[in-house]
Amino acid sequence: MFTITKFCTASASITPKLPSSTYENPNHSHKPISRRHLLPALTLSISLTSQLNPFSVQVAGARGLFQMPPLRLSNRYYLVRAGESEYESLGIVNTNPVAKTSVDSGLSETGKKQTVTAAFKLKAMAACDGGCWIWPSITQRAYQAAEVIASVNGISRSYIVPEYSFLDARGLGSYEGMKLESVSEVYVSDGISPTIKPPPTDDGTPNESVADVFVRVTQLMSILETQYSEDTVIIVSPDSDNLSILQAGLIGLDLRRHRELSFAPGEVRFVDTSSIPTYKQPASAVYKCLNPPNCN
Repeated sequence: MFTITKFCTASASITPKLPSSTYENPNHSHKPISRRHLLPALTLSISLTSQLNPFSVQVAGARGLFQMPPLRLSNRYYLVRAGESEYESLGIVNTNPVAKTSVDSGLSETGKKQTVTAAFKLKAMAACDGGCWIWPSITQRAYQAAEVIASVNGISRSYIVPEYSFLDARGLGSYEGMKLESVSEVYVSDGISPTIKPPPTDDGTPNESVADVFVRVTQLMSILETQYSEDTVIIVSPDSDNLSILQAGLIGLDLRRHRELSFAPGEVRFVDTSSIPTYKQPASAVYKCLNPPNCN
């Protein structure tokens, strides 16, 4: 049996020497080497080295792309909606990302109480007993909620990882600045098709469909499932739609029904992929979704 030292020596002895910038011909004159000579030599060297080196990375063993619904999750997840914001306390729609770090996007007095309640609920659920990572949106109220959760559960602030775009509140387009009650019209459209967008506006507020948000939260989950393994992750969102669409995707529910999974301000929910709700005809009432959660 080869020792590590012998093995490395054997590897070095049979690995072809890479050509230098010149090569020697039979007459001992030197000529510039061409790309045609260099590439085959490099290919052979890489091939032999990967076969002989037991520590080389095997690409075939890498984790695959994250898909919804997932076959399994590598981590435990808790979904938390931040408490009520100042804008929400006034009954005003505010989803423009330009204002997401403003004081008015922060927690209202009621929202602070809701957030403290959520933090203690996580503590009662033993969410962070073995340590946890907290991933909040950079939106003011979500990050404030993350700090409260960390404090109550004895987690260092270094375990708070701000998310800068994938957890932005769903952009509601022309509904920006309107009364919160008017958003019910958006959810009627959501029940017809996940690709219907709210009417656009010219103030920079995105007008996102359910499908648009689904892409964002899927990208977030792909990052989390790649970056962590056997960890606990607490996702803190400034609104309900991010979380309801994410949960619908995780359990394979028709995205048109995401509203059935809506989160109240300060609500906490553990992700249980085994709890798939029974199917119910959507508002369109004309066909059954054959490939949830991607249903058009």
